[in-house]
Amino acid sequence: MERQTFFSFHYERDAWRAGQVRNCTLLPTEDQHGFIDAVEWESIKRQGDDAIRRWINKQLEYTTVTVVLIGAETAERPWVRHEITQSWNRGNGVVGVWIHNVKDQDRNTDIAGRNPFDQFKLPNGTLLSSICKTYDWVLGDGRNNLGAWIEEAFNMRSKFGTDDLVPANEVRKEAPPASIPRSFAAPAPFVPHSPWCPDNADNKG
Repeated sequence: MERQTFFSFHYERDAWRAGQVRNCTLLPTEDQHGFIDAVEWESIKRQGDDAIRRWINKQLEYTTVTVVLIGAETAERPWVRHEITQSWNRGNGVVGVWIHNVKDQDRNTDIAGRNPFDQFKLPNGTLLSSICKTYDWVLGDGRNNLGAWIEEAFNMRSKFGTDDLVPANEVRKEAPPASIPRSFAAPAPFVPHSPWCPDNADNKG
């Protein structure tokens, strides 16, 4: 069963890798919540935090599952944390997909980051990471299994009630890291229109 899905990811570092997921042909054309092109994103950012929150809320409307695409720095991104909080608390199923093993436009992989779900607890102390599963896009054959992961996340969330909420995560601006690992290549401009990648992109993730 196809479910409307929101995708949360670190825009600046992981846009290209996120694009490989978006372009995997598993998603209906209208099921692209969370993707945005660079010009529109910069326009929203210039309007301030309230505008970003409105955009996130609008993107989450009518979705039932949120897929967090986990790269090297995803867990540290304030807006990703906000999206996880909003998603879980509105009743979305939540699942993580590691994308650091996906090759970028220069055919480089990245380093693995932390599990972002480790930062959230239910009122009874249960870590969200013990509920929301994570899978590796490359090692777990995401092209063939994404739909199953989404459905599993939806069913898992249905086991929890409206009182099983995580505390609201205040968005805190963070300084960029002092250094960037050598394995990280600067991302190409985010271009969300098909075709997502050049013809010579690695089709095996």
